[in-house]
Amino acid sequence: MYKELEKFTVKGNFTFTQEDSLDEVCNASETGSGVFIVYGIAEGAKELIMVGSTGTVQNDGTLKSKNGGLHDKIVNGHQFAKTGRKYSWPAQMKIENIGALEVFWYETFNGNVKGIPTTVEGQILQNFLDENGKLPKWNVAF
Repeated sequence: MYKELEKFTVKGNFTFTQEDSLDEVCNASETGSGVFIVYGIAEGAKELIMVGSTGTVQNDGTLKSKNGGLHDKIVNGHQFAKTGRKYSWPAQMKIENIGALEVFWYETFNGNVKGIPTTVEGQILQNFLDENGKLPKWNVAF
């Protein structure tokens, strides 16, 4: 895993298949803000395919986040056809023959730590770019 994520103690993960309800299997924080990392699993291989975040730090040092936090961003955030991931992820998985997604989430900004979600996301994407010469395939605009 990425060293940028080691200091965040409020975290979790879940696995999602095309047959699952993303809203039901997603165990991400409903109030916390932070980052989520998505791995695609196909034919026994595991590949990082997306990094996302939610929550914006304001000038006064507080965090502005939408209702639903990480859970809402993962389940209802738009991706691919400008539709919620609960619909677009299963469709894209079918197109790409991905058997399952493994999603790891981290609260990066709370009472104990103050990691700006977009900054942590950017650090992970920069490391991936440095290592692979490209961004994860689902981070690229379709």
